[in-house]
Order: sequence, then structure tokens, then C-alpha cells
Amino acid sequence: MPESLPVRCPACRREHLYTAPSYPCACGAPAGPPLDPHAAPQAVTHRSWDEEWVDVPCAPCGRRNQWPRPELGCPCGTVLRLPVAGPRPPVALRTARDAVTAAALYLHRLGHRDLRRADQRPPSGIGLSARGLLAQVDPSGHPATVRDVECLWLTAMSESVRCVYFSLAGYVPEARVRADTLGVPLFAVDDPTGTPRPVNQPADTLHAILD
Repeated sequence: MPESLPVRCPACRREHLYTAPSYPCACGAPAGPPLDPHAAPQAVTHRSWDEEWVDVPCAPCGRRNQWPRPELGCPCGTVLRLPVAGPRPPVALRTARDAVTAAALYLHRLGHRDLRRADQRPPSGIGLSARGLLAQVDPSGHPATVRDVECLWLTAMSESVRCVYFSLAGYVPEARVRADTLGVPLFAVDDPTGTPRPVNQPADTLHAILD
């Protein structure tokens, strides 16, 4: 849903409800500058090119985009520049989309800046891909099974890429054993802050890149 914010014009004191525009990121996800509800809008008295744009990362894929800075024209003639929020804290897990966002942000930290939805949909969960990588995010309430891990590994092998698995509900013991044998990194996305946690040796090795 587009982000909305009540805005009061400092010149005439008229109140408006501003709805932030949504722009399409190259990955297909809707994106745009996040509004800061705690800062006051500023009247635009002069313009410069640098002030017209704001640099905002796309949450699902991590790609940095430049969007027009949010503005609102009041009927009194004043043009208001809406405040934009700074970097947001780690994702709090509430929905399946939050789990996907947490996984995408983690992969972005690992250097995968070209993240996008995978062309081939996995049997369960949501597939993400980047150059040389295939990731699966399972936001269901059931632990991932041996079959889930093997399906991801087989798909990655067919595409000659590495793979990584993120699960909101963890993994059955047999799945962890099989993943160790196949060299598939397993992450649990069960931290309330949305930070993926490595749960096997291949994931520990991958996570060490960030230390």
C-alpha cells in the first residue's frame, strides 16, 4: 500500500493527506522514498538539481535507485518538500514478505546487487536469483524438509549456480544432514529483527564473509 502522511502547510496552515508515489524498481518491486512522519515539511524557495532527487535502496533486491524528492503543491501557492526518512532498522518479521525482504537484504550485504525473482518458481516458498546464485525463501510455518533442500540443489545444479536456503520455521534434522552433504547453506529467519542466522557449516562459511 502507498505510504500516506498528514501534512500541514506552514504558510496557510491548511492540512493535506499526502500519499507517496510508488515507482517500479528494475526488479519489478514497487519502491519509492520512505516518508519521515516526525519531521516537518519545508517550503521550496529555490531549486537545485541535487536537491530534486533522493537515493533510496529497493528493499527486495537492494538496488539503489534515484527517485524524485516528494513534493506537495498547496492551493495557497506554496510548494512543500516532504521529509524523507533515513536508513531503516532491520526488518521486523510479521509477514511472508518480511521474510523475503530479510533474505534479500542479507544477500545484498553479501554482494549480490542484481537480485531479482527467480524465473523458475520453487515447489514451495519464493525463489530469488542473482548472478551465479539461486536462493529459496520458505516463509511457511513448517520446517523445510529433505525434499525441499534437494529440489533447490537440483535446480541450482541444472543452472550451474550456487544455492542458499532461508526458512522461517527452520529445518527438520534430516534436511540439515542432507544440506551438509550437498554443501547447501541453510539460514533460519527466526530472529525478531529479521537477521538470518546460519544453522549449518556451509552457512557459517558464507556468513564469515560479513565478519
